[in-house]
Amino acid sequence: MVLKRKQHNRYLAIGIVYIATIISQAMTDDPRFAEPIPNVTVALGRDASLPCVVDNLGTYKVAWIHIDRQMILTIHRHVISRVPRFSVTHDNAKTWLLHVSSVQKEDRGYYMCQVNTNPMISQVGYLQVVVPPNIIDTESTQSTVAVRENQNISLTCKADGFPTPKIMWRREDGQQISVERRKKVSVYNGEQLNLTRISRTEMGAYLCIATNGVPPSVSKRIIVDVEFSPMIWVPNQLVGAPAGTDVTIDCHTEAYPRAISYWVYENVMLLPTKKYGTDTTENSYRAHMKLTVRNLQTGDFGNYRCISKNSLGETEGSIRLYEIPMPSTPPRATEMKSNSNKENSAKRNISRPLVQESPKDRPKVVMVSSSEKDSVVKVGPPVDSGMELYTPPNSQSGCVSMARWALPQFAAVILHCFLSGTLSFAQN
Repeated sequence: MVLKRKQHNRYLAIGIVYIATIISQAMTDDPRFAEPIPNVTVALGRDASLPCVVDNLGTYKVAWIHIDRQMILTIHRHVISRVPRFSVTHDNAKTWLLHVSSVQKEDRGYYMCQVNTNPMISQVGYLQVVVPPNIIDTESTQSTVAVRENQNISLTCKADGFPTPKIMWRREDGQQISVERRKKVSVYNGEQLNLTRISRTEMGAYLCIATNGVPPSVSKRIIVDVEFSPMIWVPNQLVGAPAGTDVTIDCHTEAYPRAISYWVYENVMLLPTKKYGTDTTENSYRAHMKLTVRNLQTGDFGNYRCISKNSLGETEGSIRLYEIPMPSTPPRATEMKSNSNKENSAKRNISRPLVQESPKDRPKVVMVSSSEKDSVVKVGPPVDSGMELYTPPNSQSGCVSMARWALPQFAAVILHCFLSGTLSFAQN
């Protein structure tokens, strides 16, 4: 009887404890998530952390699972995954952090934070792994390509990364890109750049640039060489210079591959000497050739040739050098007079005013004919100047007798005497 009572009391105690436990659990809040797991974006190779915040965790456990790979990573404080880049920490309160170091592409995906309640509770966050662009050399055009002028060529540039990179083309020298021979653009977008009937002006370096918003952007430099046979043009085909002087003649050439250029005179190649000086300036596919001939002599005048050769052909230009006279000595400079000299000179050059004689003051002209040689006709009043009129006694001339007359009258008499054939002069 006593034994039965003891067993009954034991069962009663266990039942009371069980009921108390149930009541205690009923009065306690279940675990719950305080906030969602944020989506995290990280660049390839960097570190990332995903937080899981749980309230009222109690004795329950937190686990992390990578859903995409169906891999249990951690349970409570223990790392289950064999990938050493995963780890877990907590702040002794309610936050559990999953750490991923040196993130790789395969780490991208959904991660679940799970609490082992009944039923189980969980929430999910996403880890985005972005990858900077990378140009794939094996699928892109090689760094140097050659093409003949007026032919077509395609340049290809491929890149990977996440998000998918965008490809654009530029010319390194800043010049525009010819698209379909009609349109010119500074930037061309697309993996493939087609150059139609390419010309020598399109020769140079092209840059393929890949970007996707994840630094750094990357680029590839592709050099396009346009090959063509040499061309020459001569600025002055006739050049004149005096003997004893120096003269320089020149030619311009274009060629690719780079040409061998030289000068020829009378079928002899000219080398740099004291007599000849040569100079060639090169810029890309262009070259400027100069030849200086010093102390010109008779044998230096003639026909000079500039020749350019490369693997695709040969061409030449001709310049004729001829002799011209030495320019004369320039005239001496005019002497500059001082102001005082100018004034004196001006004074000496002043013209005197002409004084007109009145008719009565002028000498009179007496015309005597041969029939009237015995008589003299006087015209006008007697002259006050003291001049006398004299006729020689044996005069046979019908000319005018002359006294001391003024210049106009004297000239008139001389003219009359020449017309009549006889000239006689009166004497004082």
